Amino acid sequence: MKVDKLSVSFDPELGDAIRSAAAQAGKPLSSWLAEAAASKLRAEALEEFLAGWESEHGVLTAEEIARAERELGVAVGDTAA
Repeated sequence: MKVDKLSVSFDPELGDAIRSAAAQAGKPLSSWLAEAAASKLRAEALEEFLAGWESEHGVLTAEEIARAERELGVAVGDTAA
C-alpha cells in the first residue's frame, strides 16, 4: 500500500492526549490520526453540503432535524463517530 508520510507538530498536552487515545483504541498512532482526519473531512463536507442545501431550500426545521436524528440514530452535536 502506498502511503504519504507527513510530519506534524502538536503542543505537548495534545500530543500526549493523542498518543493516549490511540493506545486506548489499540491502534497505531498514524492509523488513529488518519481516522480522525478522515472524520474531520467528512464533517466539513457535510457542513458544506447542508449550507448549500439550506441556501437553496431554507433552514432545516426542528421537525426535520428530529426526523433525521431518529432515522440516523444520532443526535445533533453527537461526537461519537
